[in-house]
Amino acid sequence: MHLTIQQPPQGRKVDAEIDLLELIHSFWQQKKLIAGTVVITALVALGYVWFAQPVYQTSTLLRPAAINELDALNRSQVYTLPAADALLKVGLALESYENRLNFFRGHPDLFKPLVQPGRTLEQSFEVFNRDAITLVQPAANKTNSESPYLRLELTYPASLDGVAILNGFVEYAINNQREQVGADLKVIISNRLRELETQINAARTGYLSEKQGKIATLVEADSLQKAKLEDELKALRLQLKIEREARIQQLDEAISIAKSLGISRPTTPSAMADAAQGSSSRLVRTEITSQSIPLYFMGTQALQAERAALLKRTTDDFTDNRISQIRKNIQLLEVNRQVEMLGKRTNEDVFLKDIEPLRAEVVRLGRLNTDMSHLGLVSIDRKAQMPTDPIKPKKAMIVALAVVLGLLLGLTIATVRFLIQRRQQGIRPEQPPL
Repeated sequence: MHLTIQQPPQGRKVDAEIDLLELIHSFWQQKKLIAGTVVITALVALGYVWFAQPVYQTSTLLRPAAINELDALNRSQVYTLPAADALLKVGLALESYENRLNFFRGHPDLFKPLVQPGRTLEQSFEVFNRDAITLVQPAANKTNSESPYLRLELTYPASLDGVAILNGFVEYAINNQREQVGADLKVIISNRLRELETQINAARTGYLSEKQGKIATLVEADSLQKAKLEDELKALRLQLKIEREARIQQLDEAISIAKSLGISRPTTPSAMADAAQGSSSRLVRTEITSQSIPLYFMGTQALQAERAALLKRTTDDFTDNRISQIRKNIQLLEVNRQVEMLGKRTNEDVFLKDIEPLRAEVVRLGRLNTDMSHLGLVSIDRKAQMPTDPIKPKKAMIVALAVVLGLLLGLTIATVRFLIQRRQQGIRPEQPPL
């Protein structure tokens, strides 16, 4: 006889505890499976970290150059470049795709491991540029107390010489900006010299125009003065000629009167009166009169002598001092010494006004040093150094994660097997009672 004892129903909590215990007991029974899963995942992880190519990371730090490095350039009064702007220019050069590509092309020996069959040079560079190079700058909202900086980071596989690549690229970018600054400086100086030369030529043209105007003014003034003097001389000579002819006519009239009066020698009216009355010739008179004595009292002899002299005269210039003065002035106007000296000037630039500062500036600009090969644009605070450990793969972390994942996988497999067994036990048909 068989007895069937029915166990009273239990609550869900009791069943859950019994299931959990059974599950833990199942884990213990399947400990080899779980341990094998952990070992397998750990071995896979160890194989990965052993054969995976290590990846390293190096960086370089750039800071603004010292004041004395850029002092000569800034004091040139031609090109002003503050230290912060110089750092920014170098940062733009480091971030430039063209500069990176040119450095890549110019140093194929450093990037030889990146070249793969089926890829062009630009494609290989694109992968490297996108994933390997990172430029870090301070945030724009940082306080002014923090000094600006640039940090260039390079992530590279062990097959590349990352330190040489990063240091070489930084040096290439700095040299590129030095050449750019030198080229800009030369262009600015050339433009400034051309501007100064234009100003000097304008001053020279203005001086020549002023000199020609001055010569023309002097020549015109001399010509005008000479014409006036010649006109005055001509008029004065005509006046003297008329006066001489008038004098001859006066003499002719006086000679006629003197002949009619029988006056051959000079006399006076009183003397003629005394001669007519028979007065003694020993008598001496003094005659005072307010009227001039007529010309014919000079007598025919004196009058004819004067008339003959006037008729023989060929020029009257000596009779007036003004004529000699005019002739002297005309002679002086024949040659203007100021005009002559202005025309004989050989070095016109000596007489240019207000161009001494321009010439001094030309000399100063011509002596400026445009060789920027040693210009300190930035200060390399830290060069790239060979890292001691790779950044990936992180061996310890990968192995630890593999062990954890293996354990979880083993537990998962064991749990699935336990549930399958329970299900199979739950659907097994009951044995008939005996």
